Amino acid sequence: MENHRKTGSVHDAGNTKYAAPRKKDSGSGAGWLDYLADHAIVPGMLLFSRFGYDLSRRFWTEPIGTLYGRNVVLTGGTSGIGKAAALMLAEKKAFLTIVARNEKKAQQVQQEIMEKTGNPHVDYLLADLSLMQDIKQVAKQLRDSKKSIDILINNAGALFNERKETSEGFEQTFATDLLGVFYLTELLKKTLARSPGARIINVASGGMYTQKIAVHDLENKQELYNGSKAYARAKRGVVMLTRIWADQLHKDGIRVHAMHPGWVDTPGIKRALPEFHALVNKLLRTPDQGADTIVWLALSKKAGQSTGRFWLDRRPHETVVFPGTAASDKERQALWHKLQGLISSLP
Repeated sequence: MENHRKTGSVHDAGNTKYAAPRKKDSGSGAGWLDYLADHAIVPGMLLFSRFGYDLSRRFWTEPIGTLYGRNVVLTGGTSGIGKAAALMLAEKKAFLTIVARNEKKAQQVQQEIMEKTGNPHVDYLLADLSLMQDIKQVAKQLRDSKKSIDILINNAGALFNERKETSEGFEQTFATDLLGVFYLTELLKKTLARSPGARIINVASGGMYTQKIAVHDLENKQELYNGSKAYARAKRGVVMLTRIWADQLHKDGIRVHAMHPGWVDTPGIKRALPEFHALVNKLLRTPDQGADTIVWLALSKKAGQSTGRFWLDRRPHETVVFPGTAASDKERQALWHKLQGLISSLP
């Protein structure tokens, strides 16, 4: 695909200030059974499996209504969890825009979704979400083509087993899974603010429980590179950003949540973590099961009544389980300023 490059431009995201967390609504919202399961490691991990999904769904009430007329932007919607979410959102009659890297796959998925759901309001835009200039261009296209964006779903992500840098000089895990999420969201905040009841949904990972953010080494230069650790740290960063955006955007009526899909059988997991896949494949969820909470967060009234939470199977959960993985307010502020500084310094 064509990469768009401009020099000497001013970035919309460059002057946003860090917002300290509000004291109000500071808890995770987890019930006591979920709290105990999260902190009892083995039961908590079993909740990530298909058995956890089957157990949780017994208590669900399906949300009533559709997303008709709501403009939904979904990144990474051509395979795995993202494709499953795209189909489910289209079934709910969302006006859906998929942001994808591969045009051929995007066209195929667009046609498949329209044929299966009968929803004609499905389109796509092209961007490599590890490249900030592509993100800038696609954000401009979205702002120019949409009167409003009602729901932004930051789903795209990848786990890389080797340390490589993008053409812009950023380590690719950091660029794809954290910096790119930050930049796209910052560029679209004003457009989201024009929509009553707008929502941002960030797809994280249960792997982030194992890691503390390394603000001093966001690009994984100072240690022997480990793809799983780099991915988990990036997802920890996304969860931290979720809390910051929730505080910052509350006044604009934007609700911001993170979720993790559990252990899902996707091509990406099989390719990046073959040993893990072979070990637990009988426990893995289907992509539809992994995508369920994404769609629920987009649709449900309950999700619109809180902000800044971390969800699994339609229930809020703890974000910190292991000692030493929690981030201080100073670290959250440092993360924000480092990401902002990187974006501001782009050509």
